[in-house]
Amino acid sequence: MATTLDLWFDPICPWAWMTSRWALEVERVRDVEVVFHQMSLSVLNDGRDLPEDYREKMDWAWAPARIVNAARVEHGEEVLRDLYTAVGTRIHPGGETDWVRACAEALEEVGLPSSLLEYAEKDTYDAQLRASHQEGISKVGEDVGTPVVAVGEVAFFGPVVTPAPKGEEAGKLFDGVLAAASVPGFFELKRTRTSDPIFD
Repeated sequence: MATTLDLWFDPICPWAWMTSRWALEVERVRDVEVVFHQMSLSVLNDGRDLPEDYREKMDWAWAPARIVNAARVEHGEEVLRDLYTAVGTRIHPGGETDWVRACAEALEEVGLPSSLLEYAEKDTYDAQLRASHQEGISKVGEDVGTPVVAVGEVAFFGPVVTPAPKGEEAGKLFDGVLAAASVPGFFELKRTRTSDPIFD
């Protein structure tokens, strides 16, 4: 039986994008099924005192989060994998800075209705977004962001990696995550990032 690797992402986070590409590569080389879930940096930072430029970014980040979340609520969790890939491909390697446009093109690509764009500025499904976010963040604590990965009851922030490992290198990293998850008292292993995300 395949091991489930749960992954929580925010559509705009480049590091979550890198982790998601690694996770999908793991599926190719290990008996693993990746299950996508949504979290939100806007939810995480709601009510926090932030630098003005980051506050503006978090305000804009509600739109793609709400659009993706509306698709999830109205069409099922199973749409997340392909929709996130379509949105993320445009935002991250594609460099699209108009996140609503990226969502519009992605919805068309995966065959979901453009009417979902109406939720960009509506809080209709914010309770469901917050609940999904809380499910992920409750596993790791409020002092981290996205991505969050979980194997069974053990979860971590990360892995933060660039570029996304391919082939057996991806599998070896997953093996390491499993090894760390097997130690009940393991919490953190970190070094300073010296590279921006490398999209390939």
